Amino acid sequence: MILGLSVTALGIIVALPILFVLLQSIFPHLADGSLRGPFSTVVSALSDARLPEMLFGTISLGICVALGCLVVALPLAILRGLTDLPAATLWDVLFLIPFMIPPYVGAFAWVMALQPGGFTTQLFGLNGGGFLFSFAGVVAVMVLHLFPVVYFALSRTLAVVGSRFADVGRVCGASQLYAFGRITLPLSVPALAGSLLLVFALTIEEYGTPATLGRQSGLIVLVTGIEERFAEWPIDLPGAALMAVMLMALALAAFFLQRWLVERRSTVVVAGKYGQSPLILLGRWKIPAILFFVSIAVLAIGGPIASIVATSVSRTLSGGLAWDNFGLQHFATVLNNRTGAMDALMNSLWLAAAAALGAGLLGALASYIAVRSTLRGRSVVDALSVLPNAVPGMVLAVGLILAWNRSWWPFPVYNTPIVLLFAYICILLPYPVRYVGAALRQIGPNLDAAARVSGAGMGLTLWRILLPLIAPNLLVATLLVFAIASRELVASVMLAPSGMKTVATFVFNQFAQGSPGVGMALSVLAIFSSTAILVVLARVSQTSLDG
Repeated sequence: MILGLSVTALGIIVALPILFVLLQSIFPHLADGSLRGPFSTVVSALSDARLPEMLFGTISLGICVALGCLVVALPLAILRGLTDLPAATLWDVLFLIPFMIPPYVGAFAWVMALQPGGFTTQLFGLNGGGFLFSFAGVVAVMVLHLFPVVYFALSRTLAVVGSRFADVGRVCGASQLYAFGRITLPLSVPALAGSLLLVFALTIEEYGTPATLGRQSGLIVLVTGIEERFAEWPIDLPGAALMAVMLMALALAAFFLQRWLVERRSTVVVAGKYGQSPLILLGRWKIPAILFFVSIAVLAIGGPIASIVATSVSRTLSGGLAWDNFGLQHFATVLNNRTGAMDALMNSLWLAAAAALGAGLLGALASYIAVRSTLRGRSVVDALSVLPNAVPGMVLAVGLILAWNRSWWPFPVYNTPIVLLFAYICILLPYPVRYVGAALRQIGPNLDAAARVSGAGMGLTLWRILLPLIAPNLLVATLLVFAIASRELVASVMLAPSGMKTVATFVFNQFAQGSPGVGMALSVLAIFSSTAILVVLARVSQTSLDG
């Protein structure tokens, strides 16, 4: 029963939309219920004059952002993982903040700061519009948002590897720099390669930043091209599906490259009892290291947050940064719900909570079947549960439209909140699968055997024994799902029912309509409310676990 329920749920939420994307790319008349003319529109779609530019823009953007994250995160991770950096835990907390700022809100914040007449012009006389609305500007904004992915992965790995292997190399005559480059860094290649390829995948599927900055700089990518084919009349379903397949192929290529790099060699650095390596003393380099961390924090956190808050309290943009132009009228507009802002916030919160519950439950069941059970079909569950990790959110949104916008379904799904909930669960399912799977692999099989000897079945073993042990990992995963779902843009723009607003669509539309103050005011409330809810849930859950 557990296997059947899991396969059914994964089939509906994951396999069905991807299948319809593939079918629509092959059969152009699928929307009419016909399979005639297979591949008949492939040539015309591939002959689109802008397609090579979209492909080049997507690939070059992904590569440049990954390299930019490497340049920023590598020295940060080295200082954090190998040296006696002051206030190391504080920097970890600060570098989590970029994840709480939605990418599209961060892009809007940089627009308000650097555009002609923006905040930097008013304060310092600097006009950064020429840089911001360029390919380099788009890359810089995305790097400042995504570099923590590389920083956390690499700093944790370097902390485990430590300096003890390099010390052995130095005893054998190697210099400190040579030992790091030939010993310490190669041992960190799996984490480095995995995080960089994850950055590449996140970049090519990101919609908000290219849509906000790219169009003004002439940058076009596949995600914006897919959205245009749904937004502009006549709607081009075959063209959108074919672009979605191309985007999925790029993401899958990055995913398999990551797997190949990680599995091609062994980099085991802990065998037997683990001991913490002594940290390298910074000495006179301590102040420069702190200044480097401060400068990155100011750019990645201080700049966007200051711009968001300044925009939200400015009565008018033309009034500039003046005391008589500051006020709370935008917050009043949000709170009195004249524009539907509070409805959007409530919709995002309840959808995020439902997605966290659904993804957590389905991810836990799928991980248990794939890791602990001996059931036939567990490999199918394993494959379906990790498939969203290699499929961009835009592709999944397109697939959900194609799958559920059918008249022959016995119950309505498309143009209802259900399809949006399906999208959130599908896109974010890999988080609980990864976290719970890692926890289950650390639990020995003797507990399952003891439960079977005592007469417990699979369900009772999962409920009474394994679930309490994996609860901390499952809690972290569901909190991550909640945080990301509450700000999700791609699926919200593509799938939100008529008349239904979320925080993402509301803020995006406010900027499009020339009302950034109201959009930023809601962003401030959304960021702080979601953060507060996460803190409260974490405290309550930790108290219950301790008890």
